[in-house]
Amino acid sequence: MAKTAVADIIIPTEFEKYAIERTAELSNFGQCGIVEHAPEFDALAAGGGREVKMPFWKDLTATRQLLSDSASLTVNKITSDQDIARIQNDAQVWSVNHLAKVISGDDPMQAIVDLVAAYWARIDEGLIVSCLKGMFAAASLSGNLLAIHSESVAGQSAATRLNGATFVDACAKLGDVSDRLTAVGMHSATEAALRKLDLIDFIPDSEGKAQLRTFQGRRVIVDDNLPTRAGSTDGTVYTTYLFGQGAFAKGAALLDGEPLQDGHGTEGVELARVPLDSDSVLINRRRYILHPRGVKFNSASVAGDSPTNAELETSSNWTRVYENKNVRIVAVTHNN
Repeated sequence: MAKTAVADIIIPTEFEKYAIERTAELSNFGQCGIVEHAPEFDALAAGGGREVKMPFWKDLTATRQLLSDSASLTVNKITSDQDIARIQNDAQVWSVNHLAKVISGDDPMQAIVDLVAAYWARIDEGLIVSCLKGMFAAASLSGNLLAIHSESVAGQSAATRLNGATFVDACAKLGDVSDRLTAVGMHSATEAALRKLDLIDFIPDSEGKAQLRTFQGRRVIVDDNLPTRAGSTDGTVYTTYLFGQGAFAKGAALLDGEPLQDGHGTEGVELARVPLDSDSVLINRRRYILHPRGVKFNSASVAGDSPTNAELETSSNWTRVYENKNVRIVAVTHNN
């Protein structure tokens, strides 16, 4: 007897492409240009192994030399270093029971399909926040960190809070290339405090519809997953991040599109049926790179094939390899 199955409404290879593209579109960090899709990272993610090494030539730093008829010039050289990114391997499984469909009068599996991209976008944003926590706990990023916070309420003042003046100080961490900072990510409590100071501007988007928040001309992303902690006494410490375009690079591999042996679907999207339980199952796998440019992940402490969020938050796993000004991220710890 012919029947309509999940496989009839989901074409695995097309669904995988759709999920990858829509995930990028729905990401708040992607919309602001903080996360930049890099085709070369697609190719790197499609390769084997657990990490990718990206060598680069360091800038020339030799001091000026004067010609002399009595001394030879000093010979200098160019040196190299390498950035390292880990390849992430994720998967998620959703299941729908027959009774859930017939009793609800709707199609739960179709709802899952419609929501998958938004789910992965949230996972990516959580991964970015974990990277930021780990990076800025590393000593090598101290040059990109402005710590103005007070650990106690009694010690708080305008100088310990994020405002127009302290934001300028944060931008100044990149010196003469501070104009590269085009977006700022902050906790909703910080954004509310700035609105009370009348420092948040609202402008229409390119279609003249949604109102976009800006602060000193930089696009604002509000995310309550950004770090906040209790001070050592009675204060609250927030972390706000300033970003340049393409601070994070992302690439995703399309997994093997060949039909699975003894199964239905592909490596990226697998479909299954558990007939005795009346369950339909959707498995979505991903292989991708999401990496802060110029800060290598040295895998000092990683137990599995892919780093967990907790391991991304471990400071010993990160080392800055670009010059401070070329790392397109600044962090500022402050009070509200």
